[in-house]
Amino acid sequence: MESDNGKGLILAVASSVFIGSSFIVKKKGLKRAAANGTRAGYGGYTYLLEPLWWAGMVTMIVGEAANFVAYIYAPAVLVTPLGALSIIISAVLAHFLLKEKLKKMGVLGCVSCIVGSVVIVIHAPKEQTPDSVQEIWNLATQPAFLVYVAITMSIVLALILHFEPLCGQTNILVYIGICSLMGALTVMSIKAIGIAIKLTMEGVNQIGYPQTWIFLMVAATCVVTQLIYLNKALDTFNAAIVSPVYYVMFTTLTIVASAIMFKDWSGQDAASIASEICGFITVLTGTMILHGTKEEEQQASSDLIFGSSGTVRWYESRKSSNEEHLITLYSPEY
Repeated sequence: MESDNGKGLILAVASSVFIGSSFIVKKKGLKRAAANGTRAGYGGYTYLLEPLWWAGMVTMIVGEAANFVAYIYAPAVLVTPLGALSIIISAVLAHFLLKEKLKKMGVLGCVSCIVGSVVIVIHAPKEQTPDSVQEIWNLATQPAFLVYVAITMSIVLALILHFEPLCGQTNILVYIGICSLMGALTVMSIKAIGIAIKLTMEGVNQIGYPQTWIFLMVAATCVVTQLIYLNKALDTFNAAIVSPVYYVMFTTLTIVASAIMFKDWSGQDAASIASEICGFITVLTGTMILHGTKEEEQQASSDLIFGSSGTVRWYESRKSSNEEHLITLYSPEY
């Protein structure tokens, strides 16, 4: 493996450890905050006063910082799929700290993620670093990528203005879709900023170019949007479901965006590209197994349990088992 790719690999793995842990810490902070005010899923911001949420936020920032540097040294097709490791960490910690059980199929999902990640690492392409921020700007303004950006923003606006009020509280794809679409644009902007910083530190000043600041503003806007809707997703749905679904959508969109803008696969032979795609599909399969396992647990825990004396009991289990609410109804029909 090339030296730069090796650095990117180490940073990406470290990033996954921090980010995977941050999901759980932030989730516990959101739980505490919900007991003292309006939940984030319903537009509340009391979590901003919760120290545990901020601890999770700091952990995530450290992870994102490592991820940021990783994109400078390695292509997105290598760095982004390694986010699967954060899913494993999140699922394991959720099992012990949030009592969101990880069963045998969940373990199989974790193994699939690891195997797929190894295949991607072995066949990852060498990073092709642009020589200036102007060159990156030319890549960002090529017709194909502009079409991708226009489609992305149209979908995001539709999700925010139409689908969020309609089914944001019941369909996980609304919040996660917004996070993932904006996340792909964040990665492209962050990569451009990182390369500009790297070139500047090497003596080729990129700070004076207006394109550098445009990339910075785009990244800031996308990151803020991601955080808002990620908090809503975590507060509304099970953390063990949010993590894999977010990973699948974010990774897929980021690889597509990077392939269009940076042409990551240019110069690779068909066998290497096919191996990377197979590795990616293996990772996606693992995340969907994790998702399916947790979804089955939710369905089972929400089934009706018929008690005696005409009593009907069931659990609302959209949240974790610690937050289940027992509802008892007395009706002459039972």
